[in-house]
Amino acid sequence: MDSKQLLDRITINPEVMIGKPTIRGLRITVEQILKALAAGITVQELLEDYPELEPEDIQAVLLYAAELVSEEQVFEVGTGT
Repeated sequence: MDSKQLLDRITINPEVMIGKPTIRGLRITVEQILKALAAGITVQELLEDYPELEPEDIQAVLLYAAELVSEEQVFEVGTGT
């Protein structure tokens, strides 16, 4: 599955989860999955806990997060000294 196909799995709908990015329109947010992974929950555990998820959904979440981070820009702020 290519990047576009993966990113197409991430949906944003103002009527679902107040417009937060979700997986395939389900009531499972990108944020939920990222926080679960950061807390040490394994992909296998996520797939067991959310049987509607597919392994490609987890890949899509990680790619989506990577794309957002790649767009970040950091600017040095002068101290005035």
